[in-house]
Amino acid sequence: MLARLSDTDRRAFREGARAYAPTLMAIFSWGLVTGIAMSKSVLTLPQALTMSLLCYAGSSQLAVLPLLAAKLPVWTVLLTAAMVNTRFVIFSVGLAPHFSYLPMWRRIVLGYFNGDVIYLLFVKKNFATGYVPGKEAYFWGMAVSSWLSWQVSSIVGILLASLIPDNWGLALAGTLALLPVMVAAIATRSTLVAVSVAGIVALLAFDLPYRLALPLAVIAAIAAGSAADLMIERADLRRIRRVRRVSDNAGDSR
Repeated sequence: MLARLSDTDRRAFREGARAYAPTLMAIFSWGLVTGIAMSKSVLTLPQALTMSLLCYAGSSQLAVLPLLAAKLPVWTVLLTAAMVNTRFVIFSVGLAPHFSYLPMWRRIVLGYFNGDVIYLLFVKKNFATGYVPGKEAYFWGMAVSSWLSWQVSSIVGILLASLIPDNWGLALAGTLALLPVMVAAIATRSTLVAVSVAGIVALLAFDLPYRLALPLAVIAAIAAGSAADLMIERADLRRIRRVRRVSDNAGDSR
């Protein structure tokens, strides 16, 4: 595949893979946890493998397993998965200016391979909008690394669930491994506000059914981040006006 790419795209693909490399162990841990959970649920082996390959969405996969076990209506399962994945609507809005020039089918494929960490690292790169040489290849470098890590770990979890003790704490290990990536992404005051509010809302809403804490935290983070941006912008404007008044007064006194 790389041989068919231009030199720029090959370099960008490798750069994307290197940028994603520090998160691979965390993704592997979460994929393993999800695979084990599917194997120990009501799903058969073929069903679990199909869910891993087609859904590729750990949070929603874990959210719907108890509903499937309780034999709730299909619409309840689908609604829960949609609620958990609401954040991907926001990710799509963020990626749209970067890939709007692509045909719809390619944008759909990009959407399938997108993920939380991929979007975070892509935005952190600060690409210009529109076509940029190597930008799509950079995305695919991260996406392919993530997808392969997730599928390998998830399938291992499905096949070897009986051999992996529950007390290994894989979910906690995956969360701890992702913390440095999240902290490194907090580059502005508004981002810090958004992350803080999201954490508080997620904790307060933790016991809500259908994993509603996740979409609520995302919505709260967007609102808090936007409000913080507006307040910072207004404060900067007031500061600029104050400096101008001081400068004008100094000029008049002369």
